Amino acid sequence: MNFRDPFGESALILLSGGQDSATCLAMAQAQFKTLRAIGFQYGQRHSVEIESARELAKLVDVSFSVFDLSTISEMTENALMSELPISCEEGALPNTFVDGRNLMFLLYAAIYAKRFGIHDLITGVCQTDYSGYPDCRQPFIDSAEQTLSLAMDYKFRIHTPLMYLTKAETVKKMVEMGRLDWYSKTHTCYLGQYPPCGTCPACVLRAKGFELAEVRDPLLS
Repeated sequence: MNFRDPFGESALILLSGGQDSATCLAMAQAQFKTLRAIGFQYGQRHSVEIESARELAKLVDVSFSVFDLSTISEMTENALMSELPISCEEGALPNTFVDGRNLMFLLYAAIYAKRFGIHDLITGVCQTDYSGYPDCRQPFIDSAEQTLSLAMDYKFRIHTPLMYLTKAETVKKMVEMGRLDWYSKTHTCYLGQYPPCGTCPACVLRAKGFELAEVRDPLLS
């Protein structure tokens, strides 16, 4: 199921409430005997994604813990944590990129996982259909896995089952697993809108995936 050889039968999944983390949750349910989920309040524009993650966790009766990392909003400025218009200039990172976010998420997840004797971390980052974020690529994950293991003298394995899948392929995978309806609980829109705005980069990428998969998005049903 696109997981590397796990270290154990338990895993901690970083659950954002989006399409990718929902897919990872469905895949992890089939792979691991026990799961825990973690989410973060980091000063994002809206809290709807946390509520989406909470609803997804309820589907599989998984413990879901949310940690406050909102101090990061005092260190960096971007369109995800302010009212700046969302933009992406050619040759530059999208202004929705949050410096250090995924590294911080993985650090806190690792600390929390070690408390419960968990070695396997799962995150839905993907470098195939992605937004140009450097912390969604395999070299970053490899480096983070080594750094966290060395920092805590505790072996971690970071699983990224969607790393080389397109959004259309993730949709098809959910269809295969009989979990497509889970997407009705997810949230993707950068603006926090429902129905989704349909124009922000996240909405456009999601819509394209469903179009190519020839599947209707349950969120719009």
